[in-house]
Amino acid sequence: MNLIATFQDLVSRVPELVQPLIVALAGAVPFVEGEGAAAIGVIGGLNPVIAAFAAAIGNFACVAILVVLGAGTRRAIIERRAAAVTVGGGSVPAPEPVSPRKEKFQRALVRYGVPGVSLLGPLLLPTQFTATMLAAAGVTRARILFWQGLAIALWTTAVTLVITGVISVAQ
Repeated sequence: MNLIATFQDLVSRVPELVQPLIVALAGAVPFVEGEGAAAIGVIGGLNPVIAAFAAAIGNFACVAILVVLGAGTRRAIIERRAAAVTVGGGSVPAPEPVSPRKEKFQRALVRYGVPGVSLLGPLLLPTQFTATMLAAAGVTRARILFWQGLAIALWTTAVTLVITGVISVAQ
C-alpha cells in the first residue's frame, strides 16, 4: 500500500474531528504536501474548505520548522568559518566546489527571485526542499515564509478546487 492510499484509508477510518489532523499530517510529508493532502481529505469526504486549510497548515508548519532550522544552521556555519579565520591567523579557507544542483538552483534564484522560485518551485520540488535551499542561500526567514506560505495557499486552493469540481461533475 502506498503512502497516499494509507492516508486516504486513515482519513476514512477516524472520527470526523480527527480527520483534519490526519490531512495536516499528510501535508507535512514532502511530495504529498498541501496539494496532495487536500485531495486526500476531499476524496475522503472532508469538507473541501477544511481539507484545504488543514493541508496548507500542515505543509506550512513543516516548511516553517525547516526554514528556522536551515537559517540557524547557515548562521552557525558562517559564524564558525568567521571564527576560524580570525583565530587561524587571517587565512581565508578555499571556497567549496558548487554542486550542479546547487548551481542550477542559484541560477533559478537569480533569474526568478524568491517569489518565482517559491511560486513555481512546487512544479519541480517539494516546498520543503525549496524553502530549505532558500534558507541555505541566505534569504531571510520572513521573506521565505511569506512567499512559501503564499505558494502553499495558492497551490492547495487550486488543487482543492479542481478535485472538488471533478468530484461534483462525477456525481
